[in-house]
Parts: sequence; structure tokens; C-alpha cells
Amino acid sequence: MPPPSLPENEVEKAHHSYTPVYPKTTERKPGGWRSMPYVLGNESFERLASIGLLANFTVFLMTVFHMNQVQSANLINIWSGVTNFAPLIGAFISDAYVGKFWVIAFSSFASLLGMLIMTLIVAIPKWHPPSCTSQQAILNQCQGPTNRHLGILVLALGFLSIGTGGIRPCSLPFGVDQFDPTTDEGRKGINSFFNWYYTTFTIILLIALTLVVYIQDSVSWVWGFGLPTGLMACSIVLFFVGTKVYIYVKPSGSIFTGIAQALVASYKKRKLDGGKAMSKDNLYDPPVKGTYAIQKMPLTDQFRFLNKAAIILDGDLKPDGTRVSSWNLSSIQQIEEVKCIIKVIPIVVSGIICFTAIVQQGTFTVSQALTMDRHLGPHFQIPAGSMSIISMITIGIWLPLYDRIIVPSLRKITKIETGITLLQRIGIGLVFSILSMIAAALVEKMRRDSANYHHRPDGIAPLSVMWLAPQLILMGFAEAFNILGQLEFYYKEFPDNMKSVANAMFFVTAGGANYVSSAIISTVHNVTGKNGHPDWLAKNINEARVDNFYYVIAGLGVLNLAYYLLVACRYQYKKNIQVIDEESQSDIELNGSVKK
Repeated sequence: MPPPSLPENEVEKAHHSYTPVYPKTTERKPGGWRSMPYVLGNESFERLASIGLLANFTVFLMTVFHMNQVQSANLINIWSGVTNFAPLIGAFISDAYVGKFWVIAFSSFASLLGMLIMTLIVAIPKWHPPSCTSQQAILNQCQGPTNRHLGILVLALGFLSIGTGGIRPCSLPFGVDQFDPTTDEGRKGINSFFNWYYTTFTIILLIALTLVVYIQDSVSWVWGFGLPTGLMACSIVLFFVGTKVYIYVKPSGSIFTGIAQALVASYKKRKLDGGKAMSKDNLYDPPVKGTYAIQKMPLTDQFRFLNKAAIILDGDLKPDGTRVSSWNLSSIQQIEEVKCIIKVIPIVVSGIICFTAIVQQGTFTVSQALTMDRHLGPHFQIPAGSMSIISMITIGIWLPLYDRIIVPSLRKITKIETGITLLQRIGIGLVFSILSMIAAALVEKMRRDSANYHHRPDGIAPLSVMWLAPQLILMGFAEAFNILGQLEFYYKEFPDNMKSVANAMFFVTAGGANYVSSAIISTVHNVTGKNGHPDWLAKNINEARVDNFYYVIAGLGVLNLAYYLLVACRYQYKKNIQVIDEESQSDIELNGSVKK
């Protein structure tokens, strides 16, 4: 499953700590709501294509390409990892060079090309392995993909990754650019835009996990891939129709460049004496300027070696007080931004194992569902790829209850605005991910025992697929606590002009989990199955021991929880100070919200 977007209440919290100031140099009046159909349409159709593909991709690889569960899981994890890291590149190119519009435009064509190739793969017989009967599949007699088949598939997935890497980090900021936050109407528009953004995402998610998956599973793969492809083409037309309405904010430089400059400057000045030279008068601390109402950060003693990058030496400044070279001298603000990233990295690492458990919903959970009774009534059969919707329903029901009932009650007891701290919320999510893997292992043993006891020709266990609900419900709680907790934590702990980096950290965690999952799968598959012992991840799931695989992930989750408790206890929250941005004339309060 792709990571969920921020729900409405979480988005509003994140937005309050990140209020862009509309550039006064822009001549054209903001497009506002006139541009929203084009922006939201483009984003929605891209997500429909990518989510609709990923939700049922395991079934596609196992039934059309005749891959076993290890091969399909590894391919999905590798592709998902690339896709999750791609937004870093897209954000960098957008911020530093061409701007959001052209990145979205180019990426939309890349997504369309990727979906078109996927449609042709299932439409042209020579582009995929020959079909085989159910009996051949049970006897492992189906012909697998050739190098040519795999090459075409990888080409399609590559274009889809490029599309996601450009659209995902730019569509939301591009939408915000269309409103003028210096006016009451513009600020209200931004808040409403976030709400509509999440609403459309939820609708697309439900459509992708139900209608699109059903068409792929029960009608045909050509229609299942062709429909999102056609919608993607329509979204591109919509996006370009709005060119006369959009506001185009010029690229202002990437934050990654400033991070690199601070690291280089601190390395060059590593041998300087940190005593008298570290007095405030000897440090470079210019006023903070930029497109955003940036909260200025005080100098801290944590990671003190980085502070040397701000020491002013002879020749570092021009007569007007500006720097001669940003690679030789860094501001205190730049240094503190780098420290924020360093501090957060241990927390980011702790989320990888939790995500590793979550990504199993799209791989081995689907394999379980394929070998269970999926009938809902005498005529309808639940698509295996749609089972993860149970997690989404859990999140949708739980979050309003949590935000409106549980948090206010906890707030009275703990005196904490969010009821519990964000680090506590992340930790609770880790516990739920462990419990989910244990539940998955118990259900898998029951499913395998049932299948082997009845020994039906089709290998299906006469066990309702709804037995997978407990592990999916627990995983929904894991996402609600850990994933959304991470998102809010990153938004609050990163400086105001680094919210794109905060968002990128989330995708880095997801991408890392994909590669860790692939490594665990390959290791378990290669280590087990020797000396007469069963292969835990055998091609025939009824002969495998997937329950032991789940226990491995649960065990890693326990070790990860211990690591997390250690780093969370030592974490020092960001110090907030009150400043007034001259351009926006807004007070930034201690909690990072904007006060008129």
C-alpha cells in the first residue's frame, strides 16, 4: 500500500507551522479556486493510476507473469523503494531549477507513458508470458517471463516512478501557490484546499482498492489498466487547459544546497579553536529572508562542532556584510537546520521496520487472500488486492474518534496539547505493528493447516478471507499512530522552510522499508529450505511457512522498539522562539502557529 496522506485534522496542524508568504514580485493575481479543478484533477488521476496498479500488483505478477511470491514481493519492494526516493529528486529539480509547473507537466507525461506501456503489456500477447490453466499453476508448470518481458515491465515501472517522483512533491505546494496567504480569503482558501486535497485522495483510494481492482480481477487486465490510462490522459489535458489561470512561483533554490554548504564550511573550519571565536559577535547571523515566514532558530550546543561553520574569518565577508562564499561561511540558521536533520535521523530509522510490516499488506497478505474463501454471497468474490481497504476503513473510523474524543480527554490529564507527545504516539504505532505481525502469523498457521487438511485440488483453504481482518485492523492502528505521528513530528521539528524535507523524510522511511523487506525476504528464502527443512517462502504457500516469516518481522519489531525507546528518551525537541516576519507581519507563536 502507498503511504496514506495526512487526514484533514493532521493537515491543518501541519499547515499552521508552514505558512507561505505570497511573493510580491508575482504580477498575476492568484488563480485561487479557478485553478483547483486542474491541479486536483491531475493529482487525483496520477494517484488513481499508481495506487490502482500497486494495490493489485502482486496478483498481476503471480497470475499474468507467473512469478512466485518471493519474486513478486522483491520486484514490488524494489520498485516501491525507487518510487519513494524519487520525490527527493523531483523536489530538488523543482526548487532549484525549473519550478513546480514544468516538473508536474513532464512527470504527467511520464506517468501516462508508463500506464500506456502497462496496458499494452496485457493487451499484446507477445509482451507477457503465455496464459496457463489453474491445474498448471498448481503444478508449477506455467511459463515464466523472459528477459524481454521483464525489460518491458521494468521500462513501464520506470516511467511510473518518474511520474510519481515529480507529481507527488510538487502538486500540493503548486496548489498552495494559487492562493494569496497575505489576505483572509487566501488563507481560508489554503485551509479549504488541504481539506479538498485529502478528500479527493480518500475517494481515489477507495475507487482504486475497489472498482479498479475488481475490474482487473473480474473483467480484464486490459480494461483494468486501460481505464486509469485514459483518465491520466484526461488529467494532462485538464492540467494544460489551466495554464492561463495558474500562478507561477519562480524556483528560489533548493534547501539541500544550503545543507551541503553548512557541512562543507564546518569541515573546512574543523581545526579552529571553538573558545573565544564562538562568541556571538564572531558568528555570522544575518536576518532570515525568503519566500516563507521563517522562524529564526537560536544557536544550540548540540553537535557543537557544526557551529564552527559560522565563525567569521578575515576575507569571509564583503564590505556590505554579505558572504564572499556560502561554501566557506554558514549562517547560524543554516547550521541549526542541519542539526534538525541529524537529530531526526534516528527517529526516521526507527520507522523503517514499522513500514516493513505495513508493506506486507501488498505482498504476502495478498498471497494469503488468494488461497482463502473470498466469496461474499453466492455470486460475488472479493478481489484479493482489495483486502487492504480494511486498514483504510479502520483509520477513517479511528481518527475522528481519536481527535474529537480521546485527545481532549487525555489533554485534561497530561496537560499536553496533543493528548500524548508525538514520540509516544509513534511508539504506540510500533507496538501495533508488532501485534499485527503476530496476528498475521497465527492466522497464516490456521489457514495453512486448513488448506493441507482438506487438500482441495485448487489449494484453497475453506476459511473465510475475513480472518485476515484482525491483522489488517491492527495494521490500520499502526498507520494511524506511527505514520501520521511521524508526519506531524517531522513538520513540527523541522524549520519552517524545510517542510519539503520533512515530507521527504517520510518517503525516505517508506523507501528504506521496501529495501529492508526485500533483503529479509531474500535472506529467509536463501537460508531456509536446506537440509530437508521446509522453505518458509516456497512457491506453493501451502508448503511454505509464511507464519515464521511474520514472526521474524515481529521479532525485529521488538528489537526496533527497544532501539526507539532509547533514542526517543534522549531526543531534544526543537527550541521555538517568537519572531515577527517583516514581510508577512505575522506573529509566530511558541507552538509554531500563525496569529493575526
